[in-house]
Amino acid sequence: MAETIEALVDGGKASAGPPLGPALGPLGVNIMQIINTINDKTKEFQGMKVPVKVIVDPKTKEFEIEVGTPPAASLILNEIGVEKGAASPSKQKVGNLTIDQAIKVAKMKHDNLLGANIKQKTKEVIGTCVSMGVTVEGKKPRDVLKEIDEGIHDSKFS
Repeated sequence: MAETIEALVDGGKASAGPPLGPALGPLGVNIMQIINTINDKTKEFQGMKVPVKVIVDPKTKEFEIEVGTPPAASLILNEIGVEKGAASPSKQKVGNLTIDQAIKVAKMKHDNLLGANIKQKTKEVIGTCVSMGVTVEGKKPRDVLKEIDEGIHDSKFS
């Protein structure tokens, strides 16, 4: 029966230390081979926490690695180059996201968002900006959501 280990690792910087090393050690697998594979698969998420699932067959010592995507909020912060969101989002603004960046985040989170198409998924990402103190195209995120509903930005979604 396969063993599954789930952990949150730094993108591209997983190590043989906790949480992975101690969990993988008793399974008798090549820990560095697994760590290197994880780092290869997560290097695009550098500087973010990434959920990782390692599935090991203890008999054959074969492993499979599933990489999740960081939360939308982390991807947004990474896009605007800020450490964390605003403490009071209604009063304080920490950065500005462009529609193109919002679409990029929506594409990265594609499988985890509920929207039926990229336009709706992008609206979900922009909705996340509301609670983070992040403006979109220099405006309040809610105003940009209205513009998207009115079709003003349709050319970007084609």
